[in-house]
Amino acid sequence: MASRRSSVPTPRSGHDAEEVRVLMAASKIVSAAIAHSFATTDAKVTLPQLRVLVMLRDTGPMNMSAVAEGLGVNPSNASRTCDRVVRSGLLDRRDAPEDRRNVALTLTAAGRRLVDAMLRQREVIFGQVIDRMSERQRSQLAAGLAAFNEVAHELSTEGGGVADGEGHLLRWLS
Repeated sequence: MASRRSSVPTPRSGHDAEEVRVLMAASKIVSAAIAHSFATTDAKVTLPQLRVLVMLRDTGPMNMSAVAEGLGVNPSNASRTCDRVVRSGLLDRRDAPEDRRNVALTLTAAGRRLVDAMLRQREVIFGQVIDRMSERQRSQLAAGLAAFNEVAHELSTEGGGVADGEGHLLRWLS
């Protein structure tokens, strides 16, 4: 039986195809853990709605402009997304005390529980894999991922950002 390998673009910027292949394989595992935690929630939220909840959990209260920027959408799309999450009881939307023309978006207790439960599931899944690794492997993984995260953060905060090869800028949370 022939081995099935995903096709990886030819190296362009000094990286080697094996490095990208290994990262792509790891991304499948991470994606599976995320998809599992997303699918097993009692609350029915869309991915953009979940991104709003995670942004608020990580940063605290935000205004609509900050949410729109974080999602990479215009403010009216962000507002519609947030309205749905407010109706589901996971998000609170109030006039900002310092400027009543602005709104302050915060997680409700139910919203925090949802995000925390999803993140706990991922921690359990990743923990099972890490527990099977040797101390040396764990140390290498931590160092490699820390470097990867640092460079990704630098790229995302620079003017050009990170693109998908088709002209779309990628957005992720710090």
